[in-house]
This record gives sequence, C-alpha cells and structure tokens, in this order.
Amino acid sequence: METLLKILAELRPDVDFEENKELVDSGELDSFDIVSLVGELCDEYDIEIVPENFNSVEAIWALVQRLQED
Repeated sequence: METLLKILAELRPDVDFEENKELVDSGELDSFDIVSLVGELCDEYDIEIVPENFNSVEAIWALVQRLQED
C-alpha cells in the first residue's frame, strides 16, 4: 500500500489520502485524476483495470490486490 500512497501523493500532494475515505464523492479526485491514477496503477502493478471503485484508498488497494491475483 506504500507504493499506492506514493502514487496518490505525487498525483495530489494536497490531499490526506489516509484520512479521506470518500475521494471521489468529496471531490478530492476528479475524472482527470482517475485517468492519471489508472495509468500509474497499470504501469506500476502490470495490470489492466476499468476506472471504478476509486472512492477510497482501501477500495483502490483491494482492486489492485484482486487484479494481481488473476
């Protein structure tokens, strides 16, 4: 999860990703951020993903873990 938090911090250094549990609903991540994040996750974890379930760090991490198991 450290790598994920690093990616998110580089994307939006002004956001406390460990505290905010509603990243999309609160407006912390917009559609451009999601597209950028998807690209970074695909590169870092060698996965293909559809941009859904990005509302919290935990949801993103669960998606990464599921996809790495496949």
